[in-house]
Amino acid sequence: MSVMRSRARPAVLATVVTALCTGAPAAGPARAESLAVLQCQGTESVAYSPGITFPPRDVDVTTDGRLGSCVDGAGEVMSGAYGERFTLHAGCNDLLGGFQGPRTFTWSTGDTGVVEAAGSSTAIAGQVVTTFTGTVVQGRFRGRPATQVIVLPQPGLLRCPSTGVTDATGTTTLTLV
Repeated sequence: MSVMRSRARPAVLATVVTALCTGAPAAGPARAESLAVLQCQGTESVAYSPGITFPPRDVDVTTDGRLGSCVDGAGEVMSGAYGERFTLHAGCNDLLGGFQGPRTFTWSTGDTGVVEAAGSSTAIAGQVVTTFTGTVVQGRFRGRPATQVIVLPQPGLLRCPSTGVTDATGTTTLTLV
């Protein structure tokens, strides 16, 4: 799939692929961070405008990720969120492909962490599974490897020739080691 992004944002189109926003880390006192694994479970919702149809075309994508259940070895991060807007060139038969760029997570502690990563999507058993891997390059958890997996339902073929696929919601897991 050919993915075109405004401002070089990744398309983590498992969302049918989804991508990310930028943000500045919150300033604060230096602190010792736990080296324990952080794992978060949540959901990702994606909106496509115009809807994704069979002929590939430019589509504006908006993602909203909510990480409502985080397990942090230090007991500080309880939840997180991310969101982004980007453009990609996609069609119902052309959804999968590689991408790279930043994703900013805002944590329940009030600070942020920016992950610079690359990803790709595959179709498995009626779902689009996107894996996004990289490193936290700024903010909370800087230097830590990150992996995010997003699972969204594959587009319904009945919607592709008409209004197109306009949204999808699925699960996501984020792990920082």
